This record gives sequence, C-alpha cells and structure tokens, in this order.
Amino acid sequence: MGTVEKFYLSLLLIFACVNAQALSGNPLAGQQKSETCVACHGVDGNTVTSLWPKIAGMSEGYLLKQLLDYKKGEAGNRYDPTMYSIVAELSDQDLADLAAFYATQQMTIGEVPENFVSIGQEIYRGGNLASGVPACSACHGADGKGNYLALFPRLSGQNPEYVRDQLMKFKNKQRSNGPNGMMRDIASKLTDQEMEAVAQYVQGLH
Repeated sequence: MGTVEKFYLSLLLIFACVNAQALSGNPLAGQQKSETCVACHGVDGNTVTSLWPKIAGMSEGYLLKQLLDYKKGEAGNRYDPTMYSIVAELSDQDLADLAAFYATQQMTIGEVPENFVSIGQEIYRGGNLASGVPACSACHGADGKGNYLALFPRLSGQNPEYVRDQLMKFKNKQRSNGPNGMMRDIASKLTDQEMEAVAQYVQGLH
C-alpha cells in the first residue's frame, strides 16, 4: 500500500474514531486567565512573532488537545519546555477555558510572496504524486480552515516560520501528536523547498 493510499485509509479511521472533548470551556473565563499567554501570542492570539503560532480562530477542540499534550511534559508526544512550564500548574478546566477564548477570536490573514504562490498552491491543492505527498487541502480544507470534528488545525493565516518549524519537527520525529502518524509520514516526503512554499502559501490562504 502506497503513502497516498495509507493516508486516505488513515482519514477514514480518524473520522470513524473521533471523540469529542469532554471538557467545555468558558470564553470569558479564558480571557481572564490569558494574561500569561499575551507575551507570546498577543492579546487576541495574533502574535507578531513569526516563530510562534497564531492561535486566534483555531478550533476549541484542537487548541485544547495541544494544551493537554503540552501538559504531559517529556512523557508526552509534544514536549516544549516553555509551554510545559506555563501549563503544568493549570487545571484541565483552565486549559479548556483558554481554548474556548482563543477560538472566539479572529485570525489575521497575511500575503503570499509572489515567488511562492505557484509551488505552494500546487502542493497544498494537489500534493506530489511522484513522492507520495497528498494534498494538504484533503485535511485542512480548500480555504485552510481545517476540520473541527477531526481536530485538523486551521492553516489559513498561520505564520510561515512556525508552519515550517512544525513540519521539520514532524519530519525529524521531534513531534508525534498527529493522528495515526500521518503528519510524520507526509513531512518525511516533503523537500525543504516544498515545506517553505507551503508555509508561505498558507499565510495568505482564505
């Protein structure tokens, strides 16, 4: 079975097994608890530092999953010492409230540098059949808004440096909290040029 076939089989399994997050967040409570987050992510989740992610407008379920994964620390599958130090002492309800708050915010959209439009669009919408890379749009949507039920994240408007960094972490097996290992498999087949192009392309996708 080839990479693309395994990819679509994984999608079927994910949609068959998705579980809703048990916790329900309160956006107003989350805003009151977001003071520590502001330094990196901005008041409304639209950080101006490209290395850090914009979290405004991301789905509540996806944000909560990432925060819970960070809270697992080194024993988890998405360890980051900075994020762990912030969330370690927060309750799961605190994290749910933060996720709910940032989900209500609106992500700003950037512009795609002209030299990245063609190849970025080609990979995002069509993948690379020769190397077995599926289209990004299959999971993240034609407009990059992601998939709420499957917890596939929004990419539209995301900072390019952050996207490229996460793809490299998947490729180098430094991050493993993607569903069924899909992102590790996909990133391992992307060239550096393709990663850069996709990262630049999604910042202006909407």
